[in-house]
Amino acid sequence: MTPGKDLKAILGKLQYSDDAKVVQQITEQMKQVQARMAGIKHKLLVMSGKGGVGKSMTAVNLALAFARQGYRVGLLDVDLNGPCVPRMLGMHGQSLRMTPEGAIPPVGPLGVKVASMDFFLHAASPVRWKGPMDLSPVWLGLMEMNVIREFLADIMWGDLDFLLTDLPPGAAADKPPVMAGFIPDLAGAIVVTTPSEVASDVVQKSVTYARDMGIRVLGMIENMSRYRCPSCGAEHELFEGNTEGMCEALDIPLLGRIPFDRTLARTFDKGAPLLDEQYPTIQRYQEIAERVSALLDYKKVLAEKL
Repeated sequence: MTPGKDLKAILGKLQYSDDAKVVQQITEQMKQVQARMAGIKHKLLVMSGKGGVGKSMTAVNLALAFARQGYRVGLLDVDLNGPCVPRMLGMHGQSLRMTPEGAIPPVGPLGVKVASMDFFLHAASPVRWKGPMDLSPVWLGLMEMNVIREFLADIMWGDLDFLLTDLPPGAAADKPPVMAGFIPDLAGAIVVTTPSEVASDVVQKSVTYARDMGIRVLGMIENMSRYRCPSCGAEHELFEGNTEGMCEALDIPLLGRIPFDRTLARTFDKGAPLLDEQYPTIQRYQEIAERVSALLDYKKVLAEKL
């Protein structure tokens, strides 16, 4: 059933007339989403299911890695309550440029186009959702869905090779299926974890959940797998876990391991992303991006043969 038909059925059961033409508005928005997405070759979700694993940092560095390879890249930050992608890229304070045809996203380092709720907020201003208190959970979900749908419908991405969507932290379990429903021809999801046993347990549930929702999981990235000494470059264990074993049990590839790198973390925290492709940790992101590209090309060839 389409989103428009779903909403019409709900309105019918509640015995309310659709005087505001909500169904028509949503249908038109979804058509606009399809038109905006038509020029994007690969649409990817970056998700974790667990907060604090460095998902946004991974999404940002993957976007930059694809851009270094010569691809046209967009990055959509749909963490509505805690958007941080623009700050990591040194784009805090910028804004979307509004035109009669739609909103043009600002361009960041290496030509990456970025859209985020951060562009609409003043410093330290939270996002406050207003609605009837007795319906707050339902109202909140509908409001967030509307914002995300408008992001996708209004932003003029143009022709892209990759659009990466940075999903909110793990508590927002509804976002993966929502995004899968909004984005046509979703290529799949990349899951971020740490080797912590606590994180692995939660992330494993997330992978199963995503698959149950019909989302293809392309692979997993182990973040903070080790600590990289900023002085000598030596790497040391941080957690005890078995991400490789979890990937085998879930039958998904381990795309790569990224160490906790204080130098890299500090540069992004200050809004001055490290762009040196010769830097060891950056090279690991490059290798992961190459694996993802090869995986997508392989799946495309396989689909064409079938």
